[in-house]
Amino acid sequence: MKNATDRELITSLPSVDRLLRADEASQHIAEYGRAEVTAKIRETLQYLRDVLRDGREVDVQPSAVLAAVHQRLAEDAQPSLRPILNLTGTVVHTNLGRAMLPEVAIDAVSAVARGASNLEYDLARGKRGNRDSHLEDALKDLTGAEAAIVVNNNAAAVMLVLNTLALGQKVPVSRGELVEIGGSFRIPEIMSRSGCELIEVGTTNRTHLRDYAQAICDETALIMKVHASNYVIDGFTASVPESEIGKLCQDNEIPFVIDLGAGSLVNLEDYGLPHEPTPREALKNGADLVTFSGDKLLGGPQAGIIVGKKGLVDQLKSNPMKRALRCDKMTIAALAEVLRLYRNPDRLSDALPTLRVLTRSIDDLNETADKLIEPLSSAFSGLAEIAVIDCDSVIGSGALPSRTVASRGLSIRPVDHVGSSAIKVEAIAKAFAHLPVPVIGRVHHGAFILDLRCLENADDLFGLIEHLEFQT
Repeated sequence: MKNATDRELITSLPSVDRLLRADEASQHIAEYGRAEVTAKIRETLQYLRDVLRDGREVDVQPSAVLAAVHQRLAEDAQPSLRPILNLTGTVVHTNLGRAMLPEVAIDAVSAVARGASNLEYDLARGKRGNRDSHLEDALKDLTGAEAAIVVNNNAAAVMLVLNTLALGQKVPVSRGELVEIGGSFRIPEIMSRSGCELIEVGTTNRTHLRDYAQAICDETALIMKVHASNYVIDGFTASVPESEIGKLCQDNEIPFVIDLGAGSLVNLEDYGLPHEPTPREALKNGADLVTFSGDKLLGGPQAGIIVGKKGLVDQLKSNPMKRALRCDKMTIAALAEVLRLYRNPDRLSDALPTLRVLTRSIDDLNETADKLIEPLSSAFSGLAEIAVIDCDSVIGSGALPSRTVASRGLSIRPVDHVGSSAIKVEAIAKAFAHLPVPVIGRVHHGAFILDLRCLENADDLFGLIEHLEFQT
């Protein structure tokens, strides 16, 4: 402590009891509870004592202390998982929640979350039912499969397939397909945890049918092909067509499994987008089972979907692991509604948010940019230059890694200043991330870029601009 004045200020701090009796505290107690308010008062008083001991100035009046307490209460009450605006240019962003659900799916989740539902109850028979029944018929119709089940993500789907069909046995996979997916999960590790032995065939850039054929032995359970959805190998390459691997598996009476990853249910070329393999195509090419995600190109909730031969799917259903990997009622409700949208492909690009934003026109994006450039220019007057720019959006989450979609964005580039008043681009990014609804863009070549492809309503950002606060 630096002087007697500091000691006097510390002793003049209001007591916990006095603060709890204040009118403002009564309001906080009604909202947050007495125990929580008391704890925050103690934390705040200790913080103020530390500040005063450092010789810094601080207001110790009860009203100021309670204002600080309220700020702490409000910050702690803020949910950890919050809505944000994804203006990164990655449409299906793993770190930002992946696919956006359509309103019909959100309504379905809300409906079943409020109370009881027929999750595992057959209303027609008045007996216990199966939760997969709410999704299986739709998946069969949309993929041409004999049967289908759903688990909580695609990694779980792959694990369930391998643990059921290849436990203690060998599974050949091309070296060029031993991918690492989000969060450092690798195909070899998933295979190991599933209880099977990976047999690497071919080389990183070239695999031939003879490589698969030579790997087959009495201990081979199945052959798995992993769609290289999150990287591309160019140049001197070779891969085996699915139909040839399917014929080889059929001749050797072993299943052929394809892990598609992103798993679009429609031909994206019909919507002006690059082609992505579909489960229907994989099954036509000879796959016995196909696994794919529900929350990537399909545009639904997080889920892992398995479609294929009924006999194999029945084995998956009987595996005890299936119960540990199953989806809850809210996931099933959301996915059922998303699948229902696919029954009308003519309206799909309007009804499914992921496809809608991917197919937005440049004219539409320009209109969004025109509404925002003036208020942003005003907010950054003298600090940064705002410009409408051409940019490229990516689909994300391992889908079509080498293909982009032309987009429009807003560039916020700091103005060069002589002295310490210049704003840094990192400070701009931080200011947007700390808005009431956080806005996440990307820093590129010294500018903060807001890709507008996922911003369908300019007012969502317009209403936040006035709250921007940044340090120069």
